[in-house]
Amino acid sequence: MQPTTLILLSLVVPAIATAANMALSDNDNWRDGATLVASLVTFALVVALAVSGEYGAAVTVFSVMPGLELSFHVEPLGLLFALVASGLWIVTHIYAIGYMRGNNEHHQTRFFAFFSFSIAATMGIAFSANLFTLFLFYELLTLSTYPLVAHKETDEAKAGARTYLGILMSTSIVFLLVAVIWTWIIAGTTDFTLGGILAGNIEGPMVAVLLGLFAFGIGKAALMPFHRWLPAAMVAPTPVSALLHAVAVVKAGVFTMLKVGVYIFGIDFLSSTSASDWLVWLASASILIASVIALTKDNLKARLAYSTVSQLSYITLGMALATSMGVVGGGMHIAMHAAGKITLFMCAGAIYVAHHKTLVSELNGIGRKMPLTMAAFMIGALSIIGLPPFGGMWSKWLLGLAALDAGQVFVVAVLMLSSLLNVAYLLSIVARAFFLPADDGEDAGAIAEAPVACLIALVATALLSIVLFFQAGAIERLLAGLIS
Repeated sequence: MQPTTLILLSLVVPAIATAANMALSDNDNWRDGATLVASLVTFALVVALAVSGEYGAAVTVFSVMPGLELSFHVEPLGLLFALVASGLWIVTHIYAIGYMRGNNEHHQTRFFAFFSFSIAATMGIAFSANLFTLFLFYELLTLSTYPLVAHKETDEAKAGARTYLGILMSTSIVFLLVAVIWTWIIAGTTDFTLGGILAGNIEGPMVAVLLGLFAFGIGKAALMPFHRWLPAAMVAPTPVSALLHAVAVVKAGVFTMLKVGVYIFGIDFLSSTSASDWLVWLASASILIASVIALTKDNLKARLAYSTVSQLSYITLGMALATSMGVVGGGMHIAMHAAGKITLFMCAGAIYVAHHKTLVSELNGIGRKMPLTMAAFMIGALSIIGLPPFGGMWSKWLLGLAALDAGQVFVVAVLMLSSLLNVAYLLSIVARAFFLPADDGEDAGAIAEAPVACLIALVATALLSIVLFFQAGAIERLLAGLIS
């Protein structure tokens, strides 16, 4: 099959799954089974693209005017993002079946339909060949996930969804759209080109100004101060949290940040102009501030949300360092963080389904009731912290080396302090779960895990965090295409 056909099918299959969900709304098993098949097929299509090695394959669907086309192509960073999103769609869907049924959630057909459509939008972002295409699918992803955030239809859910939609739409229109138009005007194109398209077209302080428009316009990267939408969205069901934090939304944000840095500005151009120096400081501040806030949160999902704000800034930092190693480390962190964080959120959801606990202070002794869940939580936490043999170690290691290569010694200190804060707000949960006595009067030794579908998914992603430690070299070789 031709690479261009594989690209288009990877967008079409999730869209077909959206229609299938609505058509099969009267039969839960057929509906969920059809979506599972679609997720497997989508992942197989992306794997086929990766195996083909046809980097540079491109297809234009239609042209608005010269230099402004709806186009898709294959390049290393987009391929990695597509592999992460399509692969994690499989386990997230399996998990969502157990969660939604175990929790007796309403409007499950609507939920799975919008979930599938959000994956189609994500594939469009991953394979976008220019800023115009990326912007269209970026907005589609925001709109398709809004109903998922508001799913519970409570006043709290509606308020959280309004914050989610308001911040993401306003930043993209006020900042990102302006940046895209400005780029098109000065460069005559919005095509993603290795080495960038801005050198010779803009100079002086305006380079930093344009980068600022992109950095703050890409609200899904949750860079402070435009991060509040992420904690606000935690009112959504846990499978949506997994979608937001690992599969699609925030990863679409940091993916866009990296893609703009590599293909629009160009790493060499950023380095020579020092236009991203301010972003190094802002990303470093976001890493530490969000980690400190996470320490103060008793709500488990809120703590994990601020952890994500911190971890996303690692990827932004990788781009801002404007070194080859920083780009590779940031790209690798997309995959490593996705595996670790989706595990943590799935565990949080499993705890809620099985015991309806949402607060960290309620988790005393829960590890003896849910040993598989909390063991998986520990693995995810250790990967996020960056300890071996878990995948998160390698991306943090590369980012540290990139900081030294850029002469930014203070960034190494930030990374080390951040890891210590990670230990404090994540491993304290593990210690509480396994070593403190249960304080709810129940038999702490009675095993009471979440539904099997939830367990299968969270164990799979925990194991993935270990597998990625040993497969980091393959990811590094893939991303080497960004700097060759």
